Amino acid sequence: MLEGTGTCVMNDHKFYPFYTAYSNDSLWGEEKAQEEEFCLMKSWYPETAAGIQQMVEEECGLLDYEGSRIYDEYPDRWMFRQVCGRIRGAAERELGVPDVPGGLLEELTEILLYQEIFRRRRRKRRCENCGC
Repeated sequence: MLEGTGTCVMNDHKFYPFYTAYSNDSLWGEEKAQEEEFCLMKSWYPETAAGIQQMVEEECGLLDYEGSRIYDEYPDRWMFRQVCGRIRGAAERELGVPDVPGGLLEELTEILLYQEIFRRRRRKRRCENCGC
């Protein structure tokens, strides 16, 4: 501030403009770039894996609310296994995917579920840190 004038000088280190309190646009650009890259990789999934991924995203959408157990500090693996069982059952019915010997369908479903939960937890943490 210039003494007695009520105007701010840009190189005044005490001056802190209100608009800098908002989040950094580069963070959103990085998030968008990561999301676009992830969508590209998902587009390359085989048909069965893409169908299961869609079911996983729908199920996670139902579990994605404030206070959800997917955001617990130490999530409940047993609950995740129940979710995987529901998704696997739906995949067998809707996609006609038979249960593969050796539990590979169950493992694929679990991996896709954990990956989606990780993405949502990371996005939520990032938003909490930047004040979204």
